[in-house]
Amino acid sequence: MHFLDQAKIFVRSGAGGPGAVSFRREKFMEYGGPDGGNGGKGGDIIFEAVPGLNTLIDFRYTQHFRAPRGSGGAGANRTGPGGRDLIIRVPVGTQVLSEDKETVLADFTRPGQREVFLRGGDGGRGNASYKTSTNRAPRQHGTGWPGDEAWVWLRLKLLADAGLVGLPNAGKSTFINAVTNANAKVGAYAFTTTRPQLGVVSHKQREFVVADIPGLIEGAADGAGIGDRFLGHIERCRVLLHLIDSHADDPVAAYRIVRGELEAYGADLAEKPEVIALNKADLLDEELTEALIAELEAESGAQVLPLSGATGQGLEAVLDRLIEAIGPSEMHAQDTGEDEEPREWSPI
Repeated sequence: MHFLDQAKIFVRSGAGGPGAVSFRREKFMEYGGPDGGNGGKGGDIIFEAVPGLNTLIDFRYTQHFRAPRGSGGAGANRTGPGGRDLIIRVPVGTQVLSEDKETVLADFTRPGQREVFLRGGDGGRGNASYKTSTNRAPRQHGTGWPGDEAWVWLRLKLLADAGLVGLPNAGKSTFINAVTNANAKVGAYAFTTTRPQLGVVSHKQREFVVADIPGLIEGAADGAGIGDRFLGHIERCRVLLHLIDSHADDPVAAYRIVRGELEAYGADLAEKPEVIALNKADLLDEELTEALIAELEAESGAQVLPLSGATGQGLEAVLDRLIEAIGPSEMHAQDTGEDEEPREWSPI
């Protein structure tokens, strides 16, 4: 399945059906009078977040979504049937943006969340509703209110607990393959990862989701390399795991480059809790490893853990630190009575 995290679509809600012009005609009923019913309401455009989806690829081939209009009214004061609502299913983590990408119109962060995005037009009035004491036989009727329409952008931000950052070839793909069920591509060249990867870690009776994004290089915020487009997928992570290649020409400079790109991107990425690991430590002797860790700790002001995704060295300690930074799971928080933000549910 191809990964697509942005798509532009056109949506239109249904127009209301026209009201009817009708008069009651029955034998032995001298004065039947008007009995035209109202038109039906047009269908709504509804977005719904569903689990199991992690790409917007379907919207590359289907870009126009139109809800049906309401049916017209009929005699005997019969209201026309309303148009069926059109439900557009999107992955959890999808944002709906205005056409200029400046305004977030809806944000879907939990499975089952539904939002009426465009409301269908109301049906027109039938001639029965126009009857008055001075207008006994009205022939006017409403044509129905039009629906709304808009071009919008869908932008997917993957929901993960921990995000991997680092320069290309820092060993992020090897790490996520070692601790999760992911099957990320690994190669001895830069940018083997060209799209975000998700994996589920099971460690000490806890499960959490890790997101791997393409490597950053200096100037990514200005479009260098793959750019910083995929940084949006770790905006909602609770902690960042910063992997540094111990075989880089200057590991301290590599740390500075990634931190600089996080700060340039914004969205408080630079303020997130960070676990720092010196990767590929199995290829260094103990003395050199300790020296590099001391330099990185002096630069970052935080503890640096030695790690080898290939051999498993240091994995337990890194996962322990990630779980500590992520905090208790929702189920654990409920069991222990910890307070959480209330979740609102708006039924349709």
